[in-house]
Amino acid sequence: MMGISIRAMIRQAKNNVLVGSRKELAAEIIPKGHVAVYVGESHYKKHRRFVVPISYLEHPLFQELLRKAEDEYGFDHPMGGLTIPCSETTFLTITSHLNLISKCQ
Repeated sequence: MMGISIRAMIRQAKNNVLVGSRKELAAEIIPKGHVAVYVGESHYKKHRRFVVPISYLEHPLFQELLRKAEDEYGFDHPMGGLTIPCSETTFLTITSHLNLISKCQ
């Protein structure tokens, strides 16, 4: 990807995506045009909350994550919100890629 390492992409994604625990961010307002999702592999009890632009929901890469969530949880998400069953590293890699795409358009 044009000389950008995976580590650099993940570092950039961490700067671009709001991250925190559910308790820390529960009282915060989600910015207009964004949605909160919980990310973590299903065998781990702890999930991390990310706030991403709604536009990500339309991208095929993010839709694949949504299909995984549907396969894993159906419509009964353990965190009470949208829970995506993947590693944080995978999620940050995908959101970093989506962020780069949105900047290029």
